[in-house]
Amino acid sequence: MTTGAITPRLVSLAWPLVAGNLLQTFYNLADMFWVGRVGSNAVAAVSLMFPTAWMFVSVAMGLTAASVALVSQHVGAGEDREADNVVAQTLLLTIVVALVLAVLGYVFRHPLLVALGADGAVYAMSLDYLEVLFVSIPFTFLFFVFRACLRGAGDTRTAMWLVVVSVAINVVLDPFFVLGYGPFPAWGVRGAAVATLIARVFAAAVGIYVLLRGDWGIQLRVADLRPDWPVLRRIVDVGYPGTLDGLARSLASVALAALVARFGPIATAAYGVGLRLMSVSWTVSGAVGQATATGVGQNLGADTPDRAAEVTWKGTAGTMAVLFGAGALLFAFPAVAIRVFIPDPAVVAEGVTFLRIIGPFLAFFGGLMVIQGGFRGAGDTRVAMVLSILSRWLLRIPLALLLAFQGTVTLAGVSITGYAWGVEGLWWAWSAAALGSFVLGVLWFNLGTWCEGVVEEEPAATPGD
Repeated sequence: MTTGAITPRLVSLAWPLVAGNLLQTFYNLADMFWVGRVGSNAVAAVSLMFPTAWMFVSVAMGLTAASVALVSQHVGAGEDREADNVVAQTLLLTIVVALVLAVLGYVFRHPLLVALGADGAVYAMSLDYLEVLFVSIPFTFLFFVFRACLRGAGDTRTAMWLVVVSVAINVVLDPFFVLGYGPFPAWGVRGAAVATLIARVFAAAVGIYVLLRGDWGIQLRVADLRPDWPVLRRIVDVGYPGTLDGLARSLASVALAALVARFGPIATAAYGVGLRLMSVSWTVSGAVGQATATGVGQNLGADTPDRAAEVTWKGTAGTMAVLFGAGALLFAFPAVAIRVFIPDPAVVAEGVTFLRIIGPFLAFFGGLMVIQGGFRGAGDTRVAMVLSILSRWLLRIPLALLLAFQGTVTLAGVSITGYAWGVEGLWWAWSAAALGSFVLGVLWFNLGTWCEGVVEEEPAATPGD
C-alpha cells in the first residue's frame, strides 16, 4: 500500500474482507435456520445470546485494532522484526485475556442469564449454548488476532480462504449436531454451539500454523513468546479504546431496539428486517474501513502521511458511491426488499417507511466507518471510539427521545421535550445522527492530528555509538 496507484490496491485489499464478512453473515443465518427447526424457544435462546457474544467479541476487536495499527506501521517502515514481535506479544495478551473472560463467564453464567431475562425453557437452552460459547472464546480470539496480523501485513486473502473453510465446517456440522442426523444425538441449541466450537478450533489451529510458517509477510517466532512490557503496554494503550468502541455500539443497539419495541411487534419486525438489509452497508464499509486502516498504517510507517490521507479519502468516496446506489435501490423498491423476508402487509408498510427514511442516508453510515478505519490505522483509536460514542449516545439516542416520544424526558440531567412523531421519529433520529457524525468525522480527520502514528522511530546513530 506504500507504492503504486491507490485505488486498485485498496480494492485488492478490501474485496477478500467483503467476502469474509458475507461468509460470516451466511454462517449466522445457517445457525439460525437449523435452530429454527427445533422450535421458537431455541430461536429465542440463540437470539438472546447474540448480544452477549458480541460483548466478548468487542474485547477481541480492541486487540485487533492494536495489531493492525502496530503491525502495518512496522511493515511500512521496513521493520519486519519489530512487526513479528508485535505478533507474539499480541498472541500472549490475547491468550491471557481470553482465558480470564472464559473462566469468569463460565463461573457467572447463571447470574448473567438471569440479568438477560432468560426464563423457563429459554433459560435452559441459553445455558446449553452459553457454556459452549465460553469454551470457544480463546479460539475465537486467536482467529481474530491471526486475521488482524495478516491484514496489517497487507494479506487479506489467506484469512478469507480460512473463513471459507471454517464456515463450511460449521454449516455441514449444524444439521448433524442440532437435529441428530445419522448416528449423532440431537443436541438442539447446544449442537449449534458445538459446531461453531469445532470450526473455531480448526480456524485457530490453522491460523497459528500459518503465522509460525511465516510465508505470508509476518511470522510468529517462538523466541518472542515472552513478555515485552513496553510493547504490551502499547498494545493495551492502542487497543482499549477499540474495546470500549465496540461496547458502546452494542449497548446503543440494545437501547434503540428497546425504544423500537415500545411501538409494538409490527415496528419491531420492520426494524429487524431493515437491519438485515442495512447489513449490506456494514459489510462493504466495514471491509473498506479495515483495508483503509492497513493502508494508513503502512504509509505512516513509510513516512508518507499525504498518501495515508489519500487512502482514506479514496476509500470513503468509493464506499459512499456504492452505498448511494444501494440506498437509491432501497428507496425505489422498498416493498420488494421487505417482502423477501416477510409477506405481512402491516410489516411491509412499516418497513417501506423505514427504508424510505434510512435509504438516502445509507452512504453516511458507511462513510463514517471508513474514516474511523483511517484513525484506527494511525493508532488513533481514541478518536474512532469518541466518534462512535458521539454518533450513538450524544446524537442518535437523544434525538430518538426528542423526535419519537411525547412529553418531557430527562437524560443525563437535561430535559428533552418530545415532538411525538412516533416510530418514524426513531428512523429520522438515526438518519440525522448518521449525517451529523459523518460531517464531524470528516472535519476531525481533516485536522491531521492522526499523522504521527504510534510506532516510535529509533534515534539516529552518532559517531562513537
